[in-house]
Amino acid sequence: MSVYVIAQIRIHDRERYAQYGAGFMDIFLQHGGELLVVDEAPQVLEGEWPHSRSVLLRFDTKAQLDAWYFSPAYQALAKRRWAASVADIAVLEGLPQPQ
Repeated sequence: MSVYVIAQIRIHDRERYAQYGAGFMDIFLQHGGELLVVDEAPQVLEGEWPHSRSVLLRFDTKAQLDAWYFSPAYQALAKRRWAASVADIAVLEGLPQPQ
């Protein structure tokens, strides 16, 4: 069953965040991830949306997601994101696909 990561990010240092972005895809793709959405100006239908960037990722399995997120390479890279932004990130489990 697919799992998704949704990240709502408030970027306060674009230059440093760009350093994170430059290394992201190499590590991400090694773990079978699929980048579905990166949006800095979503249409807000209800409520407030104070985030600079919204990201939606997909992995085939939770094991792949964990291998990516907790890998030494990603954790080292994530230090740049942590220094440049504040994020709310959640893992969402997909619905079973009909057979």
